[in-house]
Amino acid sequence: MQGDAADSVFYIQKGRAKLTVVSGTGKEATITLLAPGEFVGEEAIAAVAGSRLATAIAITACTALKIDRKEMIRVIHEEHAFSDLFLAFLLARSMRTQADLVDQLFNSSEKRLARVLLLMSEFGKSSEPQTLLPEITQETLAAMIGATRSKVSAFMNRFRKLGFIEYNGRIRVNKSLLNVVLHDQPFEQNALSADLLSTPPGGSKSAKQISKVINRINQAPDRPVKKSRS
Repeated sequence: MQGDAADSVFYIQKGRAKLTVVSGTGKEATITLLAPGEFVGEEAIAAVAGSRLATAIAITACTALKIDRKEMIRVIHEEHAFSDLFLAFLLARSMRTQADLVDQLFNSSEKRLARVLLLMSEFGKSSEPQTLLPEITQETLAAMIGATRSKVSAFMNRFRKLGFIEYNGRIRVNKSLLNVVLHDQPFEQNALSADLLSTPPGGSKSAKQISKVINRINQAPDRPVKKSRS
């Protein structure tokens, strides 16, 4: 939770979550969505551990592995395959953050909504023409794109009438929604290439490797700290 001590990192195995921040005046904003294969709370491994910068809230039932800060730092040094995967994740997170900034600066709120729906549907990973999204409220979508709920509702109705989505409690995204993002959009490659909902390189194989390493960390007895020679 935002403001708590950043003393551990979490690895999401199952489910979806959202990352939110609250301002000093109490205004809440949704930064991004989290999916299986992602880490959260990576600020815990900074040189000087501080406080959590955001709060992770489950959207669906989630399973996450908790890794103590000291163990996370140790395994990054000792498990080179793990450190490679973690670095790949950090780079993907950085690219997505830059793409989100471009999206906020140059795209309309309608295009931002289309992009969020495409990212949630994991566009490009499946050959299926439609993808069913996890349950998410219009309030959350509005917070993510910086718009009001009424605007999101109007955009969703328009997308449904145009056949881009099907919306009956759960949202089903048609790949034709991509047309909204690409129309008169010089930044489409920036906006779509850095997909934070993707798992680290290697997909499920990498996720299994990470799980094995983390399980080994959690099952290992505490190691005595070596004293440096003066």
